[in-house]
Amino acid sequence: MRYEGPIFRPPSEANSLLIQATIGCPHNKCTFCGLYKKKKFRIRPVSEIKEDLVMAREAYSSEVRSIFFPDGNSIVMKTKDLVEIFELCYQLFPHLERVTIYGSARFLARKSLEELKALAAAGLSRIHSGMESGDDEVLLKIQKGATAQQIIDAGLRVKEAGIELSEYLLIGIGGRTLSKQHALGSARVLNALDPHFIRIRTYAPVPKTPLGQEYLNGTFQRLSPHEALKETRLIIENLQTTGFFLSDHISNFVNLNGRMPNDKATMLRLLDYALTLDESKFETVDYRYM
Repeated sequence: MRYEGPIFRPPSEANSLLIQATIGCPHNKCTFCGLYKKKKFRIRPVSEIKEDLVMAREAYSSEVRSIFFPDGNSIVMKTKDLVEIFELCYQLFPHLERVTIYGSARFLARKSLEELKALAAAGLSRIHSGMESGDDEVLLKIQKGATAQQIIDAGLRVKEAGIELSEYLLIGIGGRTLSKQHALGSARVLNALDPHFIRIRTYAPVPKTPLGQEYLNGTFQRLSPHEALKETRLIIENLQTTGFFLSDHISNFVNLNGRMPNDKATMLRLLDYALTLDESKFETVDYRYM
């Protein structure tokens, strides 16, 4: 397989075969993100992607169980090309159980329900989607490229097509000033979506990004560990979802993993206990681990 630049994947794809479908991110304007700043976006030719899949079959035999297609927002590719690629995956790997991809609301909005159903029929199992926030003021500030309603519309269409929706939420992305409205707005959007997975990450300022510069200038106030935990608690307290709530990332201060609503009370109790601990007990992770 051939890779260009560093490859980023969700922790849940740690055991997946990684086949780079696009280089960089077609949006690449989020003020908090520095992952793709050194990459000029382009879509790899379908022929190259197919060649990499064949090479993977030769290297790993037919034992591959899951495949993830980086880089950022590879869902932007033409639907017919993605269908062709996904179908080949299942031909080459008879034990394949899951095919996944990144897709934020801005680019999911370009796919009709019929297109998403075609992707599901071709074997697309799950879309990892970074909503980051459900508050329009925060979304505008971080230049996410979508409104709360657009996030809801795109996510519901993914679910209607029969594809699992994994939404990513950034704790602390509104800073101290917008923390409460970020939490309540995010809970509102997540309730409307009821995604299969809610995955949280805690924001850490990244150098040479607009929001990282605001942090250095003092115009953005990063949440303390206790403030981040309180924001997380406010979100969970207001959730009325039925999927998994997962804290599967090193940036988070407490390991929260459960199924809503059954484990909601347990997670709230764990947060309440964590809030009794001195803040010195929590390790703040820097951007290198994001």
